[in-house]
Amino acid sequence: MDSILYWNAVALEANRISHSNGAGEQTGPPLSARALAIVQLAMYDGYIGALGPSARYRPYLPDLPPAPPGADPDAAVAGAAHAALRALFPSQAEAFDRALAYPGLSGPGVADGLRFGRLVAERILADRAGDPGVSDAGYRPSPARFRHRVDPFNPGQGFHGPFYGARSKLFSATRRHRNEDPPRGNQVYLEALRIVRVTGIAPELLATVPDFLVESLPPDRRRRTEERTLIGVFWAYDGANGIGTPPRLYNQIVREIATHRNNSTEDNARLFALINVAMADAGILAWEEKYRHDLWRPIVGIREHDPSTGPAAERGGNDIDTDAQIDWLPLGSPASNSANRNFTPNFPAYPSGHAAFGAAALHITRRFYGIAAEDMNPDRLADGLTFVSDELNGVTRDNSGAVRPRHVRDFPDGLWQMIVENGRSRIWLGVHWEFDFAPRPVIGGLPLGLAIANDIFDSGMRKSTVGPR
Repeated sequence: MDSILYWNAVALEANRISHSNGAGEQTGPPLSARALAIVQLAMYDGYIGALGPSARYRPYLPDLPPAPPGADPDAAVAGAAHAALRALFPSQAEAFDRALAYPGLSGPGVADGLRFGRLVAERILADRAGDPGVSDAGYRPSPARFRHRVDPFNPGQGFHGPFYGARSKLFSATRRHRNEDPPRGNQVYLEALRIVRVTGIAPELLATVPDFLVESLPPDRRRRTEERTLIGVFWAYDGANGIGTPPRLYNQIVREIATHRNNSTEDNARLFALINVAMADAGILAWEEKYRHDLWRPIVGIREHDPSTGPAAERGGNDIDTDAQIDWLPLGSPASNSANRNFTPNFPAYPSGHAAFGAAALHITRRFYGIAAEDMNPDRLADGLTFVSDELNGVTRDNSGAVRPRHVRDFPDGLWQMIVENGRSRIWLGVHWEFDFAPRPVIGGLPLGLAIANDIFDSGMRKSTVGPR
């Protein structure tokens, strides 16, 4: 049994349960990514430390003491994962205790391995003890045009993590990567508004979109096809009951690839530390950029497009701009396994966190398997593989109570296809603008995620020295 894959599965289940049991532990995308990075780093340093001089990779912590001679590496993984998970998800402690008992570790070196793993977990947790939370206490949204405000259909949703990004030190990136300003009010913005208005609209409002607007768009942006609806749901993982957050999905994908390629345990220790550290830094930097640019979501931007609308209305007037639609609704992030209304996430649009997380995790996986830093072409890493999202597994229900069908998806253009599809999926749900994901370099979440992945991979996944903003 591969101890890394075993405890990675336990950690992913903890993420799923944490969004279902009401305990509120490590919920939402940034804290999910942070928790998974802490667990995987503890597992990685435990395993590498127990291997000692025979290890091919360096540990993450620069001041880690040596493991006792003969310490069992798999036991070190178990001790590290068990201790980190118990600290991060205390309501699930009994499940982690059962997981520790299941592998039946025994023999010489196990006790020393467990103790060393726990020591590593304590060091990693201590290193991150000063991280901020995601509370919006003290945050005041702006009433200005183009600035983010809550989903009008969820007026009590608040603001997720307004101070998290800027106040967090980095895990491994060597600098605080930034995005250029998004377009506001120009022709690029207007085309993006028209695209999401048409392709991200709620099904019951399709007849309200004027024909001239549809015809003004490029042919491949004129309607949300059935496949695009499916893609939007496939990649969602919007903290739904029984599903969890996007970092869980990207781990699930990389598990399939690692298993298919028969990775060694040491390689899996490195790979899963890389992807989760990259996502943790993506969560920090995407959230810093989100609240720095503070761009409204389509649910507000389309409804208040005309200058006579909104809390900062610039003028009176009855000649309403035809690009405004005051009753517009998105298809929405799916409120799976509940009866709640589909929703728009409670943080600013730009850049897309989904695109940043996905690009960071999947591109650092591409780098691990030898693909060049700037290569943005199709790859063969998913050849022969199929994937099933928990959003479309034949068990998950939509918010009407209907069980969604099981959908088996393949990716003939590999992880690059996943990176692009994952980013675009948010437009088809109607919760993001097209430029939130990646029209050009340094604009959007996709290039932000790529930059983070390349930075961490090229610098060797060292502990970062870059503190809060």
